[in-house]
Amino acid sequence: MFQLHTVDLFIIVFYFVFVLGVGYYLKSYTKSGEDFFLAGRNQTAWIAGLSFIAANMGALELMGWSSAAYQYGMLAVHWYWIGAIPAILFLGIFMMPFYHVSKTHSVPGYLKMRFGESARGLAAVTFVVMTLLASGISMYAMGLVLENFFGWDFDTSILITAATVAAYVTMAGLTSAIFNEIIQFFLIWAGCLLIPIFGLIEVGGWHKLVELVNMRAAEITTAGASMLDRMHIWSTMASPELNPMGMHWLGIVFGLCFVLSMGYWTTDYLVVQRVLTAKDIRAAKTAPIIGSFFKMAIPFIVILPGLIGFAIIPGLQPESPDISATQSYNAVLPLLMKRYLAPGMLGLGVIALIAGFMSGMAGNVSAFATVWTYDIYRAYIRKHASDSHYLKLGRISTVFGVGVSIGTTYIVKRFSSIMDYMQALFSFFIAPLFATVLLGMFWKRCTPKAGFWGLLLGMCTSIGIFLGVRFEILDPSIVAFSEQPSTMAVNMWQAAWAFSVNFVATILISLFTAPKPVEELTGLVYGVSEVPHEGPSVWYRKPAYWAWVSFTIFVVLNIIFW
Repeated sequence: MFQLHTVDLFIIVFYFVFVLGVGYYLKSYTKSGEDFFLAGRNQTAWIAGLSFIAANMGALELMGWSSAAYQYGMLAVHWYWIGAIPAILFLGIFMMPFYHVSKTHSVPGYLKMRFGESARGLAAVTFVVMTLLASGISMYAMGLVLENFFGWDFDTSILITAATVAAYVTMAGLTSAIFNEIIQFFLIWAGCLLIPIFGLIEVGGWHKLVELVNMRAAEITTAGASMLDRMHIWSTMASPELNPMGMHWLGIVFGLCFVLSMGYWTTDYLVVQRVLTAKDIRAAKTAPIIGSFFKMAIPFIVILPGLIGFAIIPGLQPESPDISATQSYNAVLPLLMKRYLAPGMLGLGVIALIAGFMSGMAGNVSAFATVWTYDIYRAYIRKHASDSHYLKLGRISTVFGVGVSIGTTYIVKRFSSIMDYMQALFSFFIAPLFATVLLGMFWKRCTPKAGFWGLLLGMCTSIGIFLGVRFEILDPSIVAFSEQPSTMAVNMWQAAWAFSVNFVATILISLFTAPKPVEELTGLVYGVSEVPHEGPSVWYRKPAYWAWVSFTIFVVLNIIFW
């Protein structure tokens, strides 16, 4: 157990009081549905950009990817570099002009304008389901830490933090969520930064860490097998048998980079919602680009601790009912906190974890409230109510979303790691949705019927593969083109199959059904719309310039760790 001192407890209590105070203060500025659901659409590029990354920096980032780095090594960094940067830059330069100019409240709202009510309804319902299931990750991870490392009751811990999130999001909606997310972003860095620093000092630097990781990898190699390299990100991807993830480079490039990553960063309303709050087209395009620089740096406080844990804390295992929570992969980050942080700093470290959990949960429930209110309730239940009615419903649905999320917490326990659970959800909903949005935004011949049926077939494909593998009806080696693929590898290929089925089906159905008139596609499709321009400015203020800077750094990092 961690031994918390008075100063640590004071820091934790002060944090909870502070975030509630922020919500209470911002409540007076939340007077309309636009304020509650989209923060008034008046945020600067820096505010929107930091919130864009902070909303993604929840339990999935902190515990999930530290766990994945312990399990798979440096390969986990793919989800931060090739699995994020190209997609984020694509969102900023190519997709935000259409999202921003259409003034949509959500991604399903865009689908309604492009394909009609059926596509919007399907996307909205599935997004609501995915969001509530994903919220369980934050609660589960937090309950795991507070119960097993501090001795706090699991259910009580969940109820206290869930009530806090519900309170400040209900008071001021997305405005409160954004400002707390930015505060939580810096708290996470402050609380986690010392762990990799002290870890590298203990092991003797980067080169010594490489030696220790290779030594540990050799120890766990079974008789007659070759040792799997855990410290390179591309050189071992020529064959699935050469790396601990059992992944071929094509799965990373197509399944992760093109399908899952593009789908998540460009169509998942949890993150897109933050950029939609930007005050003008320049801010909307610049915000994701600003976020890309921070995204590239996060592996230092997430992936590196997982590698350090693998080197100095042997014996952690996949999550299962047969082991305690402190023996699972998911425990690596809390165990390192216990090892390195002194009184006072330990309280800050605990706040970093709680901030991550609350940030991820707040992002999910605020996105849920928006999609439920605008794309389900207003679209199908009560179409012509007043703005104050929708504002009130948004607050009620926020509390409801938090309540349902508590129930989904217990589903997470059935997966070997947090990341396996989340990637499965993305393959169900995000991967096929990306194919629909991509074709709809860049191909004017894509028809409303094709948009709906292609999306439905893609989702059914992914869920069918998952159930087939889960119940041993389908051989995972057929899905992932590998003799012994990891769960992560199966998820990547599962997403790739879902995208491919949707993409092909949408094209074929479009060729046999009637498209919308061109005049109805203005502002929705490239080629028939005037792309809004951010206006004249000096070269170093142009979003495209900083996009190229970000992409160059991304390429250099991949070469260094090849």
